Amino acid sequence: MDASILANLWIGFQVAVSPWNLFYCLVGVLLGTLIGVLPGIGPVATIAMLLPITFNLNPISALIMLAGIYYGAQYGGSTTAILVNIPGESSSVVTCLDGYQMARQGRAGPALAIAALGSFFAGCVATLIIAVAAPPLAEVALKFGPSEYFSLMVFGLVAATVLAHGSLIKAIAMVVFGLLLGLVGTDVNSGVLRFAFGIPELSDGIGFVIVAMGMFGTAEIISNLELKDKREIFTSKVTHLYPTKQDLKDAWASVLRGTALGSMLGILPGGGALLASFGAYTLEKKVSKHPERFGKGAIEGVAGPESANNAGAQTSFIPMLTLGIPSNAVMALMIGALMIQGIAPGPQVMNEKPQLFWGLIASMWVGNLMLVVLNLPLIGMWVKLLTVPYRYLYPSILVFMAIGVFSLSNNAFDVLIMALFGVLGYICVKLECEPAPMILGFILGPLMEENLRRAMLLSRGDPFVFISPNKPISLAFLVASAILLVIVAMPAIRKKREEVFVEEA
Repeated sequence: MDASILANLWIGFQVAVSPWNLFYCLVGVLLGTLIGVLPGIGPVATIAMLLPITFNLNPISALIMLAGIYYGAQYGGSTTAILVNIPGESSSVVTCLDGYQMARQGRAGPALAIAALGSFFAGCVATLIIAVAAPPLAEVALKFGPSEYFSLMVFGLVAATVLAHGSLIKAIAMVVFGLLLGLVGTDVNSGVLRFAFGIPELSDGIGFVIVAMGMFGTAEIISNLELKDKREIFTSKVTHLYPTKQDLKDAWASVLRGTALGSMLGILPGGGALLASFGAYTLEKKVSKHPERFGKGAIEGVAGPESANNAGAQTSFIPMLTLGIPSNAVMALMIGALMIQGIAPGPQVMNEKPQLFWGLIASMWVGNLMLVVLNLPLIGMWVKLLTVPYRYLYPSILVFMAIGVFSLSNNAFDVLIMALFGVLGYICVKLECEPAPMILGFILGPLMEENLRRAMLLSRGDPFVFISPNKPISLAFLVASAILLVIVAMPAIRKKREEVFVEEA
């Protein structure tokens, strides 16, 4: 490893192990595990709810806590998937297949231990990849001009659309809707009000926190109220926690394969942990000498996906940290948190705020260690939490969200807007329109417009500046975007894509 990376990691660890940052890391991973355990409240909704709190924290502590929530949720999701056959997190859906069968056979302990150890190993490797890959990527990104940034954002949105759940047309419509929402407010160049409909409160645009809390938090709560309360808690006391030598022998190759696959897929826009876990399960079934064991309690079916989803969750930080481009909805919220703190996301963060950049990376190692130490002893407590009726949890969460939104600018209009976006989010859930592409469009829309205008000004209105041979990076991103759209439009690919998402559902 390069000496400068080691020196930077040393700076990062000094930041990460300061008492306050350790405390916020612990809060983040505990909250992440909790919302991973509770089905229906995902990391996106939780991070959206907690964004107002980050106003009063320093940027490093805020990001460390939010990151802990994200990768902590990947751990927590496996606990309910194995014990109760309910995936607490969408990326833990495939863990149910073999994890729950292992629990039924009295082997919940080894399943949970392998899930935790696999996740810990994958998390450590993924963090190392971030540390090694981020500096050269950021160096390349510093060479980007307005046209390159615009083309990169187009590619990011196209990729996120292609990898979104369900209908491609609906995903594209949600991206366009997000882009339109981003245009509301005062035009930076001319100072003219756009799409405000005479409402003075909209002159500064719609607040990102309000949209996120409405579309994810409120909408998720409304849709979850439809779920029935009855849950079969299969096992509340877990014994024989340690896996046998045979378990370790069967699982180690799956952990390595899952880590490698998850690390690669996590970088893709829109993919991350969900694609990684499904891809890893399919891979394990393909390479296994006994594929018939899968679905009946094969430990490889737990080890591979759990390693992959954690690796995918953490490598999805690479495009966010180096390019300022979110690869999924959680990364869009992280960029929102940076903007709230007055930090412009992008490659300059590494040079201008090295303590924030490397402190966040080092905190991931600390957080993963906390998770593996905390998670296994607290299994009994997490299972008891599942017996709390949801009708008691949700009103308190809604009140907390309303207070959080009101505290942003002491304006009741913001709470009303959040409620409207909550209803809109619920309608999207019913119409099977995924809100994640909309949030990506909402975040990237103003940035795309800014870079488009800047590129056109510099080229004196020449639209070919984006595909000029003098701009090979911009041209490459636009060509890649076009190829992606053509590939996904092919009948065979479209049919296969629909099959994958039907299996997920």
